Amino acid sequence: MTATHASDTTLRVLGTSDVAGIEISLADVVAVVEQAYDTLAAGRSDNPRKLTVKPEDGHSVAYAMLGRDGERGVVAVKTSYKHGLHEDRDKQHYYTTLTLYDDSTGLPVAMMDCGRIGALRTPAVSALLARELAAPGSRSALVIGTGTQGRLALPFLLTTMPHLERLMLFGTHPDGIRAVREQLHAHFPDREVEVVTDLRAAAGDSDIVLATAGPGTPASVDADWLKPAALSVLVGYGIAPSTLHRADRVIATSAAQMRVTGTDMVDAGGELRAVDAEFPEVLAGRAAGRTDPGQRIFAYNSGLVVTDIALGHRFAQLALAQGLGTAVPLWQ
Repeated sequence: MTATHASDTTLRVLGTSDVAGIEISLADVVAVVEQAYDTLAAGRSDNPRKLTVKPEDGHSVAYAMLGRDGERGVVAVKTSYKHGLHEDRDKQHYYTTLTLYDDSTGLPVAMMDCGRIGALRTPAVSALLARELAAPGSRSALVIGTGTQGRLALPFLLTTMPHLERLMLFGTHPDGIRAVREQLHAHFPDREVEVVTDLRAAAGDSDIVLATAGPGTPASVDADWLKPAALSVLVGYGIAPSTLHRADRVIATSAAQMRVTGTDMVDAGGELRAVDAEFPEVLAGRAAGRTDPGQRIFAYNSGLVVTDIALGHRFAQLALAQGLGTAVPLWQ
């Protein structure tokens, strides 16, 4: 990055259109995210717990996340702000940015819109969770939700688990359903998705249930609906707290972040189920994921900023090599 990062007085800003035009394969995204987890598990990266602010009426939520990637020698800050949580999706406002600094030179790398980074990183993590935690011989997957995370969920699942045979989708937005189909055909033109309306029956037929829906979803898969050895992965909404509390084993990308962002999954007594293992440790072989083929597993995907940093840095490298972005004399 030393040839392309900003000076000590300017900052390279990469807007939505700059980031959108960069080509990267799903397999490359998975590899970058997996490496970020490996580096964190090795103790070479730092990923403090995110900070959260939310008004009493819950109309908005904001997060701030600081981290350091030891593999790339990059320090970064990510911010995320969503307004209109009680409104329909088209009336909500969402802004997320990532600012990267080269920790070897002390110079800024770039500030970028982090929307596409998150849209790729999160389903890549879910796909890695599925690869590591799904029961042996898993052949079916159900995705709940057709928003940003739901639209790439199936292509990423097929990237890490190409043997999946039956792909199901539960959604309530026609445009979202169409977008899911388009993304699947763009990456896997020979594969089809089955849109389901009987959620209980679909959940009972699924080896993997991936909940990516927004807070207004009518979906709420109960533990009783799941197969005995099913894997349920929570990204957004769509599965009931019982899937967590009645699981045989609970894996989280971060136990600390689950305590912050997983409060909607508490039981009737207001308690959140303890985490059995964190996913970076599972990937590194330092902790067990599934310890028995018949276990019902719950996995919580809250996202770690080190994965945003790794993927964002890769995008910045590609963008700056192409001369994209605008140099802003921020510190002059």
